[in-house]
Amino acid sequence: MTEKVKAIITGATGMVGEEVVESCISSPDVESILLVNRRESGFKHPKIKEIVHKDLSDLESIEDEFKGYNSVYYCMGTSSVGVDKDTYYKITYDMPMAMVNSFAKVNNAKSKSDNNLTFVYVTGNGTNINGWQNWQKVKGKTEADIIKSPIKNGYAFRPGFMKPTPGLRYTSSYYKYIGWMYGIGRAISSNGFITLKELGSAMINASTKGYSKNILEGSDIVKLANKL
Repeated sequence: MTEKVKAIITGATGMVGEEVVESCISSPDVESILLVNRRESGFKHPKIKEIVHKDLSDLESIEDEFKGYNSVYYCMGTSSVGVDKDTYYKITYDMPMAMVNSFAKVNNAKSKSDNNLTFVYVTGNGTNINGWQNWQKVKGKTEADIIKSPIKNGYAFRPGFMKPTPGLRYTSSYYKYIGWMYGIGRAISSNGFITLKELGSAMINASTKGYSKNILEGSDIVKLANKL
């Protein structure tokens, strides 16, 4: 992609989404940012426009706002712990697919050959459509349907442990207890241990430079983050 990135970002009130927004604000490759959240994020910047929309499984009333954007960085999600299967499916499958469908529709993407749009979905290490756990199957189905959608460049990012960026507001509190694990894990393998900054950089590079795989494990995310 030679044009500047115009990114729609979901999940800006979460740890991953917050870092991706910060990466986009600081990147000269990103021209504009549309935040789509269920509650106000608190971000204020000349690049940013924000829409607060309660039901992200039904975007018809706001989808015209997506016209002209060329990338979606879908960072919203939830843990399956303590969540019933129907709610988990709605958040993990229905909501991202609603964004895929609306994004493709308003930008006239009918097949992969007629557009240069990018959609990055943050999933998780261990996702497997044929796995034995419900979360694996649901995320795997979402990955597969995003990749085969009319959007030309569909990617699933499967990070494992993500080292938070100091100073972020929405960092999960338990990271202060397990942060010591990062140094040890990264020394062994980057496949399951990356930084949030690498994730944010990799998303932008997915739009501007592309990648040879549609499903990216941790080591792929690191490679893409550093792609020149």
